[in-house]
Amino acid sequence: MRLTTALIAVTSLAVLPAAPASAGLRQSHVVSENPVNTTPHVLDGIVTAFTLVGRTVVVGGEFSAVREARGGADLPRANVFAFDLPTGRVLPGFAPDLDGPVSALAPGPGGTVYVGGAFTWPSRGLTRLRVSDGAPVSSFSAPVYAGEVTSLVRLGRALYVGGDFGRIGRSARTALARVDAETGAVDPRFTVTPGDGRGGGVGIHAMAATSDRLVVDGSFTTLDGLRRPQLGVIDLTTGRVAGWHTEAYAPACKPDFPSYVRGLDVSPDGSYFVVVTTGGPAPRTTKLCDSAARFETYAKGDAVRPTWVNLTGGDSLYAVAVTGSAVYVGGHQRWLNNPRGADTAGPGAVHRPGIGAIHPVTGRALRWNPTRERGIGVKAFLTVKAGLLVGSDTTELGHEYHARVGMFPAA
Repeated sequence: MRLTTALIAVTSLAVLPAAPASAGLRQSHVVSENPVNTTPHVLDGIVTAFTLVGRTVVVGGEFSAVREARGGADLPRANVFAFDLPTGRVLPGFAPDLDGPVSALAPGPGGTVYVGGAFTWPSRGLTRLRVSDGAPVSSFSAPVYAGEVTSLVRLGRALYVGGDFGRIGRSARTALARVDAETGAVDPRFTVTPGDGRGGGVGIHAMAATSDRLVVDGSFTTLDGLRRPQLGVIDLTTGRVAGWHTEAYAPACKPDFPSYVRGLDVSPDGSYFVVVTTGGPAPRTTKLCDSAARFETYAKGDAVRPTWVNLTGGDSLYAVAVTGSAVYVGGHQRWLNNPRGADTAGPGAVHRPGIGAIHPVTGRALRWNPTRERGIGVKAFLTVKAGLLVGSDTTELGHEYHARVGMFPAA
């Protein structure tokens, strides 16, 4: 595989699967570059997760206060809050006092939300809350031990839980588990186990699913003993590791990053997914450090290659959202289309500070360039019918003040 440009040409595409159950929302056009003026401001810390429950956006991260866009009092909120998507009004009744950061959210049944992270109250690492008043759902119990939760995916009665934990409830589970969405009981039939985290500990960084596939990335080299360096696909019809294997993330990046995969999202039709990474610049090599890469979900074999790769030239990407019309990427990058850059703008690089969009077929950067204050970077995207929500640690988005939360409206 030779990366002399930001693009690896499409060679063949897998047959399209059935409609996905939890993949990204399809949008027919690229969103506007002008953010809406209604999203609330998070006044400190960082936003790392979104989910949508009805018309309510639930926001998670590490912060202590928010304020509505129209002004008013600062509202204390401990690492999670909720707002009405059409109006931006912060829900007054949803103010649970979580004592640690939130890293993952997923919509629950009956107006509830699953919350995962590093907190110990109201339940260690994983809880289910009523959106109406923030109270824990007493019938759900899945406390996490020896680590935290970093990713959640719900498919019907199943809730997939990823992180760096060693146990859920009384069941030993290393970094990955499936629990009952109603009760939290660990499913004994699902036992896929990541292994060998390259000295940095075993963990799942991100997950995304179709109706019959769960894609996971993280700090591992094996899944159930099968070689799967940092990326793997699980067949949900059997509960076993699928016959999908790539060596794309086997080469090492900088020593500071024993594992360098980060965000992951599946296309609306489930046929492909995109992975974004950190790792440090690696110009003129086949390494996928500081990159976005597309893979076909239903490809087979031991040498699956990315359909295309787009390199930043030395800056981390943390979040990705795939909508069909665009692949949105966010981090603290300065450029896209930059395979020859090493913390510099190489030939053909385009300036995309902090946020950008890539064509899903060609792998080249689109003209969409709203810009944002770079900071640590974008840590969360959420596609909704109304547009694209963005969560980060900075206060400037699209040349306007939008503290840590903003939304680009649908075109």
